[in-house]
Amino acid sequence: MSLLVVIIILALAFDYINGFHDAANSIATVVSTKVLTPFQAVLWAALFNFAAYFIFRDHAVANTISKTVHQEFITLPVILSGLVAAIIWNLLTWWYGIPSSSSHTLIGGFAGAALTHAFTHYGGLHVADVVHSTKILTIVAFIFLAPLFGMAISMFISFVTMVENTWFRVTLIILTGTFTWFYFIHLQEGKMHDNLASAMGVPALEEKAQLDPAFQDAYLEAAAKYEEATPYIAMYPKVGAAGVADAILDNVDPSLDKAKLERAIANGDNSWIRYGIMAMIAIFCITFIWVEKVRTPNAFSMAHMFKKLQLVSSAAFSLGHGGNDAQKVMGIIAAALIANGNITDFKDMPSWVPLACYTMIGLGTLSGGWKIIKTMGTRITKVTPLEGVCAESGGAITLYLTEQMGIPVSTTHTITGSIMGVGATKRLSAVRWGVTIRLLWAWIITIPVSALMAAITYWICMLLGLE
Repeated sequence: MSLLVVIIILALAFDYINGFHDAANSIATVVSTKVLTPFQAVLWAALFNFAAYFIFRDHAVANTISKTVHQEFITLPVILSGLVAAIIWNLLTWWYGIPSSSSHTLIGGFAGAALTHAFTHYGGLHVADVVHSTKILTIVAFIFLAPLFGMAISMFISFVTMVENTWFRVTLIILTGTFTWFYFIHLQEGKMHDNLASAMGVPALEEKAQLDPAFQDAYLEAAAKYEEATPYIAMYPKVGAAGVADAILDNVDPSLDKAKLERAIANGDNSWIRYGIMAMIAIFCITFIWVEKVRTPNAFSMAHMFKKLQLVSSAAFSLGHGGNDAQKVMGIIAAALIANGNITDFKDMPSWVPLACYTMIGLGTLSGGWKIIKTMGTRITKVTPLEGVCAESGGAITLYLTEQMGIPVSTTHTITGSIMGVGATKRLSAVRWGVTIRLLWAWIITIPVSALMAAITYWICMLLGLE
């Protein structure tokens, strides 16, 4: 139990460090454009980091993190080693002002410690026997895909914002918002299906069946019941989670836990994110119409308008930052609770875990990250308020999308790609590609270096008799 307490304290410490390490992601552009003072900016970002607790209820990213390693290779010393390595690498990169990924540091440390544990105690194993290679490869792919998505979306927003005809611009924004609304509904349905499968025990039985054929019949039976239950998800908009749960209990399997089933379905609801995006779009459209059509536009009013809009976009990005990054530590704490026998499944994670994680990342952001702000806000490309709005909006939407897909991505990578996108919109030479390439190398080496550091830490734990 004492080792579990140490791990929880270290995990929350990592969350705090993540907050000040990644504070620059949320506030670099809003500080560099002088919309807010540094203190006002960190306070603004920290507020919305914590507010994410009330928005992101599903914790799909946390679930992915907790399952990057096969459960039989997750021990408390493995988690401890991964955390220590992640903290050391995070502090090193923060000290030298390198915007590395806290997410990939944690994932690399966790996987490296687990592999060392497996090969030390069992030997003759393949990497795929220890870690979920599909999940790891997806996470690695998004080292490159997340900044590319951020770049593409911020470039699109930049081009739309620079359309001269106000009504045409507003029309484009509304059409894009409509597409986003329906795409997020599609993601919601997919997440509800995944949560339903988990609540019915399908993924757990599938993993057991792969290891032991004795579970094959149980898995096939659960999978058949899941297929029978999935059509009832379509009832959600009319009857809510309770109605869907009742329908499944009445028509498919009355032995299921109603509270667990109802919670799983309700957690897939992303309506708050959809309403938030629509509110953001409405604010943008009303502001454009007011400044350009109701009032007489001039250079001063336009600049003032984008400074005000940057408050909205930075808040949106801070929400995404909190929702994405706090969940990674939740996944680690949940894995530790499972390994210690306190809970049996991620879905049973106590309510204090997300509350503590969101609180710590908010407090960490309040501590700031001034060394990295300079790199993010000025060295990649000079950013104006208009470009800050586009970069933060592109980064926020990318984070919301990946969170809905349950993919842990780096907010650092995302906002860097978004800043590059708005810089490239002006001209390719506006982006300092030399700085960008050095950042890319830092991103690439983060996972292997963290894994190596975790392996060394695990060996030290063995020498100290902790294993």
